[in-house]
Amino acid sequence: MKIDILDTTPDMLGESPLWDAQSQRLFWVDVVNSTVRALDPATGKEQAWTAPSHIGSIGLAPNDSLILALQDGFYRLHLPSSAIELIARLPTVDPRARLNDGKMDRQGRYICGSMGLHADPIGVLYRLTAPAALEPLADGIRISNAICFSPKGDRLYFADSMAQAIVVRDYDGDGTAVGEPRLFLDIKPLNSAPDGATVDSDGNLWVALVRTGQIARVAPDGKVAAIIDLPVDYPSCPAFGGANMDTLFVTSIRDSGTGRMVSKHENAGKVFALTGLGVTGLPETRFQD
Repeated sequence: MKIDILDTTPDMLGESPLWDAQSQRLFWVDVVNSTVRALDPATGKEQAWTAPSHIGSIGLAPNDSLILALQDGFYRLHLPSSAIELIARLPTVDPRARLNDGKMDRQGRYICGSMGLHADPIGVLYRLTAPAALEPLADGIRISNAICFSPKGDRLYFADSMAQAIVVRDYDGDGTAVGEPRLFLDIKPLNSAPDGATVDSDGNLWVALVRTGQIARVAPDGKVAAIIDLPVDYPSCPAFGGANMDTLFVTSIRDSGTGRMVSKHENAGKVFALTGLGVTGLPETRFQD
């Protein structure tokens, strides 16, 4: 295994890495600076777009655009023009909360959870279906994280970071039912809270252990198969990408903006690229208009 550090400006709160297989670009966000960033690893070309509020997460959409989860709702960013348009505003806009982690399901619907800015239990897990249907799936959440799907799309993984556990729900592809949560992995023995997560093509879950500077690989049966130490103290979210989908990109935190996580590490806020893992990821689905 090899760990490289991308030659980019550090983020304050790097999150939501997202590989676009069509354009061969890596997208991610700096939550605190309300910025979407992009890198073409082949050419080194960087781009950035500014949003009107903090960006919790992003998803791919058709016609060279992205879905943005902002503080008050879901928006579309048209990359060529930088235009941002509203898709669906949250039913209740609470200044104490904002949208956070999110991922597209295998059918192209965006699953995204909100969080209390001070970790109050006011977060909601939403499902956004085109054109603008918004459905709550769970509530009472403090910090939504670790949202991802099994390769077949029949399992939804989710974590409330403050509970230090990842749960799994049976997930109906046609959207008619979402099962009750059951424990997938207790994170407490790993001395961390779970942050962002992704799955590989074999169904293993890769989760950022934000408090210990590590990534854990968890088998589909919920057993920890490997722990990888990273050259940073607060990794935030992993995602597979690269030409062969065999690079694991990981964002990190320099200053979360809340006072909970402030790092003095020389690599804080950088994006890391892990290769030689012996696994491949899955291309992310685009939002289905």
